Amino acid sequence: MSLAYGIQLPVQSQSTMYAEPWEADAGPADLVEIARAADRAGFVYVAACDHVAIPRRLAEAMSTVWYDPVATLAHLAAVTTRVRLLSHVAVVGLRHPLVTAKQYATLDHLSGGRLVLGVGAGHVREEFEALGADFERRGTVLDETIDALRVALGPDEFPSHHGKAYDFEGLGQRPRPAQARVPVWVGGSSPAAVRRAALRGDGWLPQGDPRDRLSAQIERIRRLRAEAGVEEPFTVGAITEPLYVGTPSWNVGRRTLTGPPQALAASLSAYPRMGVDQIQVRFRCRGRSELIDQISAFGAEVAPHL
Repeated sequence: MSLAYGIQLPVQSQSTMYAEPWEADAGPADLVEIARAADRAGFVYVAACDHVAIPRRLAEAMSTVWYDPVATLAHLAAVTTRVRLLSHVAVVGLRHPLVTAKQYATLDHLSGGRLVLGVGAGHVREEFEALGADFERRGTVLDETIDALRVALGPDEFPSHHGKAYDFEGLGQRPRPAQARVPVWVGGSSPAAVRRAALRGDGWLPQGDPRDRLSAQIERIRRLRAEAGVEEPFTVGAITEPLYVGTPSWNVGRRTLTGPPQALAASLSAYPRMGVDQIQVRFRCRGRSELIDQISAFGAEVAPHL
């Protein structure tokens, strides 16, 4: 089976850890053209991040530019035809599961079944406190929230869940998702997050684990699932190093993988040998046109060798 590939959207979130300078002046039109390029180039998904509000102490590093993922992905669903729509990741503990289910079921319905729900615990204390969510117990609450979302995004118009944090039944929600089972991918690389992915998820979204750590993490997931008798299909992800297809004429950074398409493909082929099913890529670029060129070159020249 070939290695699938997806992309975290630029513009939509602008942390200084990864945003390029041109993104500061970009907007909706850029997002649309980039999503369309990914759709044409065979990318399996486009992804959007989730933060509600950033405290001043973190604003310089994280920025306050975080488009709402549901609104963003719904907008892009209307201008694409095939590419899947991934929340990477939705901090679902900030909201009641019925609110999250209403939003994402509608997105799946409107997009014809293209949602992948990526979830994570979150890390910004002030965000939780402002919204009345429990920061200290966010891991435990996330475990239950995943269980609640399983039923709330399932086929039953009147889902039922009885837990410690949430209790609901006899409350109907339509439209239902177009998919019989919405894939839930769990993000994070801590021991608790990896265990959560293995036992509650349909996939794992690591938080940038380098190649030399991935194999051990994947082996732990396999062991946990085997011990629990979980046999459903499972998608292992990885975030690659920054990429640039071809020989750059500018400084793309020492960690960036560059070179001709076959050389990039040879390097990226190490991922499926570790047990990775899909890679998330991010291209170094100086503007929208260069990014679209990189997306197109990857789809046409690198992907056929994966």
